[in-house]
Amino acid sequence: MEQAIQTIRGFNRFFTRHVGAIDARFLDMDVNLPEARLLFEIAMREPVMASGLQDALDLDRGYLSRMVARFEDRGWIRRDRVEGDARARPIRLTSSGRAAFEMLDERQRSAVAADLARLDPVERDDLVQALAKARLLLDPDAGADFRIRTFRTGDVSHIAARQSILYAASHSWGHGLELVEAETVAAFLRNFKPGREQCWIAEIEGVTAGAVFLTDEDNGTARLRLLHVEPFARRRGIGDALVRQCIGFARENGYAEIMLWTHTVLDAARRIYARHGFERIATEVHHAFGEPVQGETWRLDLTAKP
Repeated sequence: MEQAIQTIRGFNRFFTRHVGAIDARFLDMDVNLPEARLLFEIAMREPVMASGLQDALDLDRGYLSRMVARFEDRGWIRRDRVEGDARARPIRLTSSGRAAFEMLDERQRSAVAADLARLDPVERDDLVQALAKARLLLDPDAGADFRIRTFRTGDVSHIAARQSILYAASHSWGHGLELVEAETVAAFLRNFKPGREQCWIAEIEGVTAGAVFLTDEDNGTARLRLLHVEPFARRRGIGDALVRQCIGFARENGYAEIMLWTHTVLDAARRIYARHGFERIATEVHHAFGEPVQGETWRLDLTAKP
């Protein structure tokens, strides 16, 4: 924990210096960073009440009032009147305020573009995903929307590694599970059958939020494998969406049933399977992960009407 605290504090010190957060003239303009942020929010929300800006920025009311007054003195904003409500004074940018915002916005874009230009495409993706994931981890309500795509190079190995890490942390399943997952994804890549098999990735702002595989078991049977949802992305319906993706694909491609193997301790996953019509048909204790674990076999009949 202490090392994690020091790492985050070290990054914060670097980043405040890097972006000029404590400069009196942010990006060599006549604003500091809080004023630049306020100007941005007005531009994005106008006409906007001061109370709305206070909520958006989580600023002290007196501090916000002083910044708004400075903007008025510079001629950057005007405060309209609302007929029938003398207290309502929505804020808008003036033409000079709009010009100041556009100059500031262009300088910010140029500064970010200069940072990105120094990186190769893989490094840029790493940076963007790292920053997006940091925000998602620290703000559980951020990035509510997700999308599902098919796998790309590197995805399946990453999924196996990630699941191994997550299950080691949550259930102390170590190298035994990692071996099963490594063999599963290697076989998937080696024997991949386009149109009969698939791996889907759920993403939030380009960050992997979950995944699932569907493989061909022959004789009209498909197998759902390696379903997982990242901890930061749970309670968003991603697990249900991934299972629906598997079921829809299996139906479209003429499978008669879907089988899966799970474990009694994985309550959240079992609830998802049950919601989508899977039924448990067998239970057996195994030692593949070291300690004895109760595994379960579940089946979904696709010949019945959905």
